[in-house]
Amino acid sequence: MAGRRSRDRSITPELLLRAYSIGMFPMSDSADDPELFWVEPEIRGIIPLDDFHVSSSLAKAIRKRPFDIRFDTAFDQVVDKCAEAAPDRPSTWINQTIRELYGALHRLGHAHSVEAFEGDELVGGLYGVSLGSAFFGESMFSRRTNASKICLVHLVERLRERGFTLLDTQFTTEHLKTFGAVDIPKDAYGLLLDKAMESETVRF
Repeated sequence: MAGRRSRDRSITPELLLRAYSIGMFPMSDSADDPELFWVEPEIRGIIPLDDFHVSSSLAKAIRKRPFDIRFDTAFDQVVDKCAEAAPDRPSTWINQTIRELYGALHRLGHAHSVEAFEGDELVGGLYGVSLGSAFFGESMFSRRTNASKICLVHLVERLRERGFTLLDTQFTTEHLKTFGAVDIPKDAYGLLLDKAMESETVRF
């Protein structure tokens, strides 16, 4: 990973989009760290949109429609929830600078959220960045069983419907691998990214 540090006010939304277009993204060491650093993994995680897998048990849960799934109605809340500590994630890399930058991208139409509501309560969600025909997943959270998983299923359905060609997960986890996530070398990822950047911008 590349790790060049950058003071919080040196990164603009425009610079952030440029970074995504060439395969880089920012992170911080912790929620309390005011600095960001650029990351460019040698091995990149993606979910091939034509090879997305939904287990039979999850498909059964989805058919019961346990949540009201919405898009872009509570973006800031989703980011806040992703930044909260949870039993399975005691710390987070989402600091105040990240919140402000991605909030700005959302207002520019380049950052989006998928939300799972139970009544009026936000119980799961994910957010990421859209650029060209690529969607770059950033983070997800779940406060109910299957909430974030169901949001991911709805995200993939939407990306397929709209003509997206690349779903970037940055890294893979055992959780994401159950959906078909794979690791690919940086060079192979670069070819997919270049193709997605050369495409007409796809509306999320």
